[in-house]
Amino acid sequence: MIKDITIGQFFPGESPIHRMDPRMKLILTVAYIVMLFIANNAASLLVGVIFLLIVYPVSGISGKMVLRSVKPILPIIAITAVLNMFFIDGEVLFQLWKIRITDKGVITAVMMCARIVCLIAGTSLMTYTTSPIALTDAIERLFSPLKKIKLPVHEVAMMMTIALRFIPTLIEETDKIMSAQKARGADIESGNLVQRIRALVPILIPLFVSAFRRAEELALAMECRCYHGGEGRTRMRQLHLGKLDVVAACVTAVCLAAAILANVHIQVFVLR
Repeated sequence: MIKDITIGQFFPGESPIHRMDPRMKLILTVAYIVMLFIANNAASLLVGVIFLLIVYPVSGISGKMVLRSVKPILPIIAITAVLNMFFIDGEVLFQLWKIRITDKGVITAVMMCARIVCLIAGTSLMTYTTSPIALTDAIERLFSPLKKIKLPVHEVAMMMTIALRFIPTLIEETDKIMSAQKARGADIESGNLVQRIRALVPILIPLFVSAFRRAEELALAMECRCYHGGEGRTRMRQLHLGKLDVVAACVTAVCLAAAILANVHIQVFVLR
């Protein structure tokens, strides 16, 4: 399960999505999140699903990566579906004692699960196709107006990117520690909830020690290279918006408008 977590990983490529300006990818990712959360019916949510089904083949990222990114959150999706089915009022479809499933609960559960899956897959695509350095530059450029209020934009962007970059490293380290503890006879997969929580202690302590050691090594390496933040820093690659970014923005704008129109027209139809 731990190896299936793909958050923060970058897969180099030459697809149109890889060649886009990272600033535009960040903006379009936010627009896609808005598209998903304003969807209050199946038609508007279907627009977001179709958008994702078009973008992933263009990016060259296989469908297996989508399944890997969704697999770790399957328990959360299942709990969300169950809560929506059992606790939303509507026409009763099935009832057993005090437990009942309603039609609105089923529809809400399906839409909520689809929204979560699209949210994870859509935001993961940005990290799959954007290198950590490009992501740092994009965040810094987009938030550069905040420098006027003395906000350390470069340091914040660097901190966010380093945290995102080290997620796969910590996941790999966790898997190694778990394998080592199992080889020593540790039982972390059986027992009740309290016993499983106690079994995590021999894993969490070495993980924290390893994380602090990596942070110290990184800080020392940055100091040895005379890193002093964003002051006077130059960039090897300059960010420029191109025709590809304009086309992607137009496509996303059309899909966002379609989702909004689907919301408005279906609501008016229901009210009538």
